[in-house]
Amino acid sequence: MEKNAKIYIAGHRGLVGSAIVRSLHVAGYENIITRTHAELDLTDQPAVKSFFSLEKPDYVFLAAARVGGIGANSAYPAQFIYQNMMIGFNVVHAAHENNVKKLLNLGSSCIYPKTAKQPLKEEYLLSGSLEPTNEAYAIAKIAVIKLCSYYNKQYGTNFISAMPSNLYGPGDNYDLENSHVLPAMIRKFHEAKTSGTDKVSLWGDGSVRREFLYSEDLADAVVFLMQNKNAADIGEFINIGSGMDLTIRKLAGIIKKLVYADVPGRTCVIEWDTAKLNGTPQKLLDISRLKNMGWQAKTDLKNGIEKTYMAFRETAGEIPP
Repeated sequence: MEKNAKIYIAGHRGLVGSAIVRSLHVAGYENIITRTHAELDLTDQPAVKSFFSLEKPDYVFLAAARVGGIGANSAYPAQFIYQNMMIGFNVVHAAHENNVKKLLNLGSSCIYPKTAKQPLKEEYLLSGSLEPTNEAYAIAKIAVIKLCSYYNKQYGTNFISAMPSNLYGPGDNYDLENSHVLPAMIRKFHEAKTSGTDKVSLWGDGSVRREFLYSEDLADAVVFLMQNKNAADIGEFINIGSGMDLTIRKLAGIIKKLVYADVPGRTCVIEWDTAKLNGTPQKLLDISRLKNMGWQAKTDLKNGIEKTYMAFRETAGEIPP
């Protein structure tokens, strides 16, 4: 990407999009275009077409999405499939119509079959049934991957798709109805500490395994890909992860210890609600292709969670920013 290129970040206020904006600024890119949802509804095709026709971005990072944890995915499957397909299809098509030089589409590791062999290789896509609790979201993400691939094939576009593992970091969503597991745990343990109840209820039995990637590392990875790689180098899509996973039970222990570090002598009781869904047994990405290209994550999990918790407390007004 040229330093003076016009770069559009779709979803710039979210966990991923905001991290990409910061990474681009650090790398010296200043000609960045953003729009809030109130300014541009990406599910509105005429509005998206008009925006691209007016702004003519050179590069696009597609980080906008309707996201959530198991509960939200199970409760609102219609919204998850409709909104994510509309966002992806509208942005990709408008990028093609307006001769965008390169687009990077961000997906999710939930695209892989529920019982696929671990670690998950890119070629395992569509080799089995999806996890029912997030099937709607996964189908939408798979459809956009395929759309990018078919546009590359038919029109010669340069559209890249990247699939990150579970993400976390500053600016995450801590709404207990819609958040993912790690930010939900941070909020639950923090509220248990500050309220004095010292007790939290967590979904499932804690046995499932998950891989987590710090949002700043993901941003660094996608900027690296946009700077150095093309669709012909990537193929249909590429995994981005840390290469390590752990059980949800162990994750809960790490977060509990961190949150309670400033109250010596106190601890928190964890109650596992086994009536709630566990989700996919394991989701560990095979990241060998990206490592062979010269990139790997820099932030270890404990350090990343500590930074995320500090940002959460700043947002809550507990400590000065």
